[in-house]
Amino acid sequence: MLAAVRILEMLDDLGLQGIFFVEGLNAELYPEALLRIASSGHEFGYHGWRHGYWPGPSPSQEIQLLERGVNEMDGLGVRPRALRPPGGRLTFSLPKLLEELGFTHCPPAGSGIGFLGELVVLPFEWRLLDAYHYLPRFGGLRKCDTGSNTPISSSRFQETLGSALQAVVRDGGHLTLVFHPYLEEQEERFHTMRRSLEEVRALAESGLVWCAPYRDLASWVRSHPDHFGAGLELDPSEA
Repeated sequence: MLAAVRILEMLDDLGLQGIFFVEGLNAELYPEALLRIASSGHEFGYHGWRHGYWPGPSPSQEIQLLERGVNEMDGLGVRPRALRPPGGRLTFSLPKLLEELGFTHCPPAGSGIGFLGELVVLPFEWRLLDAYHYLPRFGGLRKCDTGSNTPISSSRFQETLGSALQAVVRDGGHLTLVFHPYLEEQEERFHTMRRSLEEVRALAESGLVWCAPYRDLASWVRSHPDHFGAGLELDPSEA
């Protein structure tokens, strides 16, 4: 969790708040780190008990994985209200299960904003996720998108993030930037992340974007339901 603490210090320096999606196991292994993140005002989300591939479990296993993680994190006082399913895909039964356990929002892979029942859906795009660029196992997705399965450099990733930020300023909408602490341990990657977040801060300070954790965005979407839903598209791609 040392990399996560470094990212936490950077966010504090930039005056930005975000959401940390953590595996439930971390509530047992690194409780002090989770409490430090919570005390800094950031949101917590759930990312499975020990990552894995979420569409794999049966409905009964889904319930067990959700309840186990929620209970462990709740015991620390950091109960999650959001799930980012490992692999990016939602199962048919998952939205209802999340509602029953008190989850209010969920970011699967996709685009747009909308609802599944009462659950606010705030998708992320694969191309705005650091692992998509850096890890060999995402080669299949990269090949579909770019024609090559070769990992992409951090400088190219920064260009992608910059273009996406300018597009949302120009066209409206929302975007989610996803960084994995263990991937940001390399200095070049860490500086790419920081430079991108500095751009986010500059845009927010100029009033061109609103930068907020999911809980705040989900609350706003819930209070303006007529504005959302038609553009929601869930990505069937697997990672």
